[in-house]
Amino acid sequence: MEINRKTRLQFRIQNLIFLVLFLTVIGLLAWLSQRYSFESDWTATGRHTLSNTSITLLSRIEGPVQITAFASKQVQPVIKEFINRYQKHKPDIELSFVNPDIEPDKIRALGITVEGELVITYQGRSEHVTNPGEETITNSLQRLLRSQEKKLVFLAGHGERQATGQANHDYSLLTNFLATKGINIVSLNLTEQPEIPDDTAILIIAGPQIDYFDGEVDLIRKYLERGGNLLWLHDPGALYNLDKLTQDLRIRFIDGVIVDPTTQLLGISDPSFALVTRYSEHPITRGFALMTLFPRASGIQFIGQEEWNATHFLQTIDRSWAESGKMQGTIEYDAVQDIPGPLAIGIALTRELPGKESTDEKQDGPQQRVVILGDGDFLSNAYLANQGNQDLGYNIINWLSHDDNFIAIPGRKAPDTELVMSEIAWSLLGLFFLLGLPLLLLGSGVFIWIKRRKL
Repeated sequence: MEINRKTRLQFRIQNLIFLVLFLTVIGLLAWLSQRYSFESDWTATGRHTLSNTSITLLSRIEGPVQITAFASKQVQPVIKEFINRYQKHKPDIELSFVNPDIEPDKIRALGITVEGELVITYQGRSEHVTNPGEETITNSLQRLLRSQEKKLVFLAGHGERQATGQANHDYSLLTNFLATKGINIVSLNLTEQPEIPDDTAILIIAGPQIDYFDGEVDLIRKYLERGGNLLWLHDPGALYNLDKLTQDLRIRFIDGVIVDPTTQLLGISDPSFALVTRYSEHPITRGFALMTLFPRASGIQFIGQEEWNATHFLQTIDRSWAESGKMQGTIEYDAVQDIPGPLAIGIALTRELPGKESTDEKQDGPQQRVVILGDGDFLSNAYLANQGNQDLGYNIINWLSHDDNFIAIPGRKAPDTELVMSEIAWSLLGLFFLLGLPLLLLGSGVFIWIKRRKL
C-alpha cells in the first residue's frame, strides 16, 4: 500500500474516530456503573454476602430502619461496609455514626458500653447490638419486627406490684423499658374480668399481698392447662392461696430468706442481699456475663421429674444459706435449722403439649414455658438499674414469649485461610528460603557474569 498525504489523513481520521468511540464507551460504562451495580461472591462459603434467611427477613420489614453506630473513625469503614450488605437488599436502611471521642455525654446517656455498638431503631422501638455480625443484627431485626405482637398481662387487685406504679417496689421503670421494645403491658383484675385473654403472651404474678379467691386460682390453673406461659415473681413468705399452683408446677419454696456472705465483702450491709455471678447453661443466660443482685430472695426446689423439664438457671454460691430465724442482729449459719446453699432462686420450666397444635410462627413447636423466681424486688424500680438486673429481666421476657428462637446463621469461615503442612514440608520450605533461594540467585548472577565475559 502506497503511503501518501491522502492515506496519512485517512489514518488520522480513523484514529480520531476510534479515540472518540473508545472514550464514549468508557463514559457509558462509567454512567452504567453509577446507575446499576452487580457483584458476585466467589468465596467458597459466600462469606461476603448475606444469607438467604437474612434476605427473606429484610423483604418482610415494611418502612425504614435506622442504624446508629457508635464507633471511632478507624472502625467506621468496617461497619459501613458490613451494613452495606443489608442496604443492597433494603435501601431504606439509614446508617449514621456517632464518634465516642467527640460526644461522650451522648454515649453515657444512651448506655453504650463497647466500641462499635449499634442501636437499631424500627417504628419507635430499638435494640442494642454489642457484637455486630449477621446473626446478631438479623435477630435484632427479627425481634423488632415481632415485638409488637406480644402482650404481657400483670395480675392486679391483690396488692401485687403495679406494672405502671411509681413506688420503689413497683415496675414502672421495667414496663417503660419494655414499651420501648414495642411490648404491650396490660393489668388484669380477675375479680372484674374473670377471664385471661387468649392473646396473652405471658401472665405475670408479681408479689401478691392478699389471698387470691379460689375461682381466680382456678382461672390461673386453667390458663396453664391450655399451655399459657407464666412468670411468677414470689417474695419470701406466704403463698396467698397459690398452693395448688405450686403442686401443678411441681415446685416448693424454701422457708426463710437467703443470706449471702459475699455481699458483706462488697460493702452491702443488708445480709438479705444475694449475688449471682455464674449462670447455668440456658437460653435465658446464654452469653450473659453481668452480675445480678437479689434483695430478700427465697430458695426454690423442683420436686417433680415427670411432665416438666426444669433448669435452675439462677443459683447462689455454696457459702449461702436460707436463714430460718429473724433477720436481726448477728446472723450466722445454724446447721440444725438453716438450709445450706447453693440454692436456686430462678427455675425455668418447659413441657411439650402434644395435644396442642402450634399456629404461631414464632414457635418451633407447642412448648409451654414457665419461670419462677424467688424474688420480685430485683426488677422493681428501686433495684432494676443494679448491675445486670434489667438485662436479665429482658432475657426472661424474651424467652417466655419465644423470642429466643433466633435465626441460626452458621459461621461461614473460608476453608483456605490456613495452610496445613507436615513438619518435614515446613523444614524443606524453610531451607529453600534460607539457603536454596540465595544460592539460586547467586548462581544465576555468576552464570550471567561468565557469559558476558566471553562476549
